[in-house]
Amino acid sequence: MHIPFLANWLHRDETVQGAVGLAAALDEDPEGIGEMFAECELLRSQARAAGLELDQTPASLEALDQLMPRWRRDPEAAPWLGNDAGFYLGTVIVRSIPGSSWRVRPNGQPVIGLASGRELGVVESGVSWAMTGSPELSQAYAEASEG
Repeated sequence: MHIPFLANWLHRDETVQGAVGLAAALDEDPEGIGEMFAECELLRSQARAAGLELDQTPASLEALDQLMPRWRRDPEAAPWLGNDAGFYLGTVIVRSIPGSSWRVRPNGQPVIGLASGRELGVVESGVSWAMTGSPELSQAYAEASEG
């Protein structure tokens, strides 16, 4: 995949804070950042192994909630999978809820901004889902769709 800003972002001046770099990259190429966040390779491979293809729809979030959480046996994999789950949740929200978009908090944390002005920490939700099963991804999506 070719993401135009990525080469510049990876070779940025090391004195620039990561949050500033990500925010600038998001301003410069929101679609490219969205594509990068949507990759979620670890989550996709886990889903694929369980016979589920992630199609970036709300129904796929419900299907993920139904998977047996075998990854919880590996304490090193669960946070990475949770990070992917958060990015996937955010991707589904941005692609299906009008007025939603990726944003970057001052601390560098990517979040979803809703049309109402509310921000959702989807990465935190994804990590919590991977570690404990709560909140369910479909429930987090339902709350986002309410504004």
